[in-house]
Amino acid sequence: MEPRSLVSELRPFTKVHTGRSVWELAVTIAPFVALVLAMLVAINAGYIIALALVPVAGLLLLRTFIIQHDCGHGAFLNKRTSNDTLGRALGVLTFTPYDCWRRSHTLHHATTGNLDARGFGDVDTLTVREFQSRSRFQRLQYRFYRHPVVMFGIGPAYLFLLRHRLPIGLMKEGAQYWVSALSTNLATAGIIALLMAVFGIGTTLLVIIPTLLVAATTGVWLFYVQHQFEQAHWDKREDWTFHEAALNGSSYLDLPQPLQWFTGNIGIHHVHHLASRIPFYRLPRVLATFPQLRSHNRLTVLQTFKPLMLALWDEEKRRLVSFREAARASL
Repeated sequence: MEPRSLVSELRPFTKVHTGRSVWELAVTIAPFVALVLAMLVAINAGYIIALALVPVAGLLLLRTFIIQHDCGHGAFLNKRTSNDTLGRALGVLTFTPYDCWRRSHTLHHATTGNLDARGFGDVDTLTVREFQSRSRFQRLQYRFYRHPVVMFGIGPAYLFLLRHRLPIGLMKEGAQYWVSALSTNLATAGIIALLMAVFGIGTTLLVIIPTLLVAATTGVWLFYVQHQFEQAHWDKREDWTFHEAALNGSSYLDLPQPLQWFTGNIGIHHVHHLASRIPFYRLPRVLATFPQLRSHNRLTVLQTFKPLMLALWDEEKRRLVSFREAARASL
């Protein structure tokens, strides 16, 4: 499978079907809003058992983010302005300023697998040599950052509750990112304030925070295993090529239904990175047309546990390794 030639064969799949896009939006947003309101009403009336619906609401919010994600790639509606307008509106629900996220994500797509261009919209990854050259304190910091409890516990909460509300990163790059962050934050705060006025502060927080954390944690897990797997692809700039890194540096997470529906087929990530203009609802058709892609970098849910322990890129073995493997190899 030659990645560059495959791109031209995938071009017909980039056609947006507006009716289908509107349908996918409707069957995501309507149930999400209805479920959140139902939980608020039930809990306000004393039925705390309604919190059992939080996982479903969280997955619907994740699917909302996937639609926002497609808007960022210009892959959901036909016009760039329409995608951007919808993406900004959805960002109010997902707690994610659209313009800030889109810029970071664009850089992620442009530099995936490039060892000399790390740090944009990805999981920080050191090579074995870099890690060993760090001070004891720096190695401890990196170990802390890569620990699963931090990565999937503290990390998602930080990303979606604080990251775009602090004067760091893209906030230093220009006024448009401040406008994106502040307008999104104000709109989100307005909706939450309205819900608090109607249902009370405690009830609102009891529904909104867990729902957001379910979506955030699941999203971070998806993003992690899409690029942090044993046979991932990394190269120095002089050896790096976009198409090869896109296809070989991204996994195919083979999810069962209904998880594939809730995650907007984003598990078909190797295809997405190779042709990001393909609407998420057309990705399964690509696999049906090109069955060889079904086995390429394929991971099942059970197979995603091992990558959680991988933390360093071994340039000699050309694969991700755990801290323990790296330590043994250095003896």
